[in-house]
Amino acid sequence: IYSHYLQELLDSGQAYYCFCTPEELQKEREEAAQEKRDYKYGGRCRALKPEEASEMLQAGKPAVIRLKVPLDGNTIVPDLIRGDVSFSNALFDDFIIAKSDGWPTYNFAVVVDDFSMQISHVLRAEEHLSNTPRQLLIYRALGFKEPSFAHLSMILAPDRSKLSKRHGAISVQEFKNQGYLPEALVNYLALLGWSTGKDIDIWNREEMMREFSLEHISKSPAIYDLEKLAWMNGQYMMRLDIENLMTLLAPQARQRGWLNEDNSDYFQQAVELVRNRAKTRDELLDALGYFFEEVKQYDEKGVKKHFGQQKASTMLSEVLEIVSNMGSFSATELEEAFRQRAQELEIKAADLIHPTRLALSGRTATPGLFELMEVLGQEKCISRLEKALVFIAQLTTHGPEGHNHR
Repeated sequence: IYSHYLQELLDSGQAYYCFCTPEELQKEREEAAQEKRDYKYGGRCRALKPEEASEMLQAGKPAVIRLKVPLDGNTIVPDLIRGDVSFSNALFDDFIIAKSDGWPTYNFAVVVDDFSMQISHVLRAEEHLSNTPRQLLIYRALGFKEPSFAHLSMILAPDRSKLSKRHGAISVQEFKNQGYLPEALVNYLALLGWSTGKDIDIWNREEMMREFSLEHISKSPAIYDLEKLAWMNGQYMMRLDIENLMTLLAPQARQRGWLNEDNSDYFQQAVELVRNRAKTRDELLDALGYFFEEVKQYDEKGVKKHFGQQKASTMLSEVLEIVSNMGSFSATELEEAFRQRAQELEIKAADLIHPTRLALSGRTATPGLFELMEVLGQEKCISRLEKALVFIAQLTTHGPEGHNHR
């Protein structure tokens, strides 16, 4: 198919065989460099008569095929995003459209391919804009109907440099491995360089398809922001019903030994409690850790603030007494008991709450403490409070060195 259209251009005089050797072309390049001008082919073979070219081909002389580019005027690229972009024909030489082995070059092949496949629109990165006038010259020489062109702006890193892996540019599979939701990734990528003009960030696919138009694509580069993607993923996770969220978490949770046939209700309760505190699947799994594993470390700043005070042991002892004597272990009754004990001791409820949170989770930030305690259950709470009291006693005796807190 390529040979057919190449021959058509040769027969119409819009292309010609070029027999210039690599050595001759290299000499031209060197002369251009010495004269400090941009190199372009000088057109030595442009005036060859067909019979002269035929004789040289029959003699076995290798040749490429070049397109005859107009010597003056401009080639206008009608771009659906950027408007008409004008290129002076003087910038182009008679570029090669077929190599000496007969194989077509990219610019020629893509024109024939797109025409043959009846491509109506070509949307591609702006870095291909410089190829487009050459391709249009080929379209026009062959008399092909031209597709509509749209050149999309680049996506840059937050520092406006070229995007790379160090900026978080990873494959779709890696996003999937990290637990990003497909809907969130599609939504985020669709809004890079495109805007509906409405102050809305969350769009489902049907809405995006309905609202999309090339007129709303920005000419300026888009900025790739992983924090925005994480936020958007969090919005989609909050919208997931609990069944789909459990399905998302289940493979990793089973792999970690957190989920089995006997504890699915407990797992679901824990998930529902922490789900709004995570933006990705992996963040959510991290937030679930202390529900299924013993606390091995305590937050270092939390230790200094809540375990390092003289009253810490007293406060946790009070909490241990409250928890041990609870009949019904509900969040409402736990909160009532905490606040009543704080009133009796003439202290703030926070003096009991903060060290308890650290003791039960190893962290200073969790969902509501009383809801957390209800899900953990009375037995786990008692065990972890006792462990924290031992830790505080050792801390008081030996100081922080050598103790396992992060």
